[in-house]
Amino acid sequence: MLESNDEIQGLFGVAGKVVLVTGGSRGIGYAIAEGFVKAGARVYICSRKEADCEAAAEQLSAYGECHPIPADLSTVEACQALARELGDRENKIDVLVNNAGALWAEALADYPESGWDKVFDLNVKGPFFLIKALLPLLEAAASPRDPARIINIGSIDAYHVPKHETYAYSSSKAAVHQLSRHLAWQLASSHVTVNVIAPGLFRSKMLQGTLESRGEAALVEHVPLKRLAESSDLAGAAIYLASRASSFVTGMILTVDGGHATTL
Repeated sequence: MLESNDEIQGLFGVAGKVVLVTGGSRGIGYAIAEGFVKAGARVYICSRKEADCEAAAEQLSAYGECHPIPADLSTVEACQALARELGDRENKIDVLVNNAGALWAEALADYPESGWDKVFDLNVKGPFFLIKALLPLLEAAASPRDPARIINIGSIDAYHVPKHETYAYSSSKAAVHQLSRHLAWQLASSHVTVNVIAPGLFRSKMLQGTLESRGEAALVEHVPLKRLAESSDLAGAAIYLASRASSFVTGMILTVDGGHATTL
């Protein structure tokens, strides 16, 4: 039972939580990391390029606490190394946001094995083995009333057919959705929830080429809410899934797409 206004406001608080955002130096990862930093969490971001990671952390540190840990999470060894470094700095992790990802677009006749492997290694294998490596730290933060949280970044391309030849990307994101449901069941007894944010069109490096070739007006024509997703849309979804307001929510795919793939 909620007894006071302060308790209701506290439902969405994440101040003091320890948060790791992979792929946090740009795009959706940066937007989510910024939201957590501004909400008072202690945030770690990682990305493959050391300079980009450190620059992003410095920018975010203007709003609160943010620390860079460069890492290429396409290998099991790198996931384990990241977990060890975090374990040296923290005795628990409240929230893991698996956002790091890759896309490869090429005609079916020319689609290379190397492109397929690059996408699946980073989009599917990386999150799985990072969760495995970080599980002790997540379980250390977990309780029945306030579970530890895993938030995997999926995509609306996981359940509608994209018009571009991004075969590995859409397949990998479908795998992320199903993996998240499986882990939600498996980790429930450890008081760790697993949910997915499935973004729609967001102004990012992945979308930049399409924006330049087609224009924003053409892209949002089939979006019922007639705009691209904004940073606050993704940050708000992540903060909800990390807050006490979602403590009884697991195995869910939260679509943030303005109705693009979910109402048409």
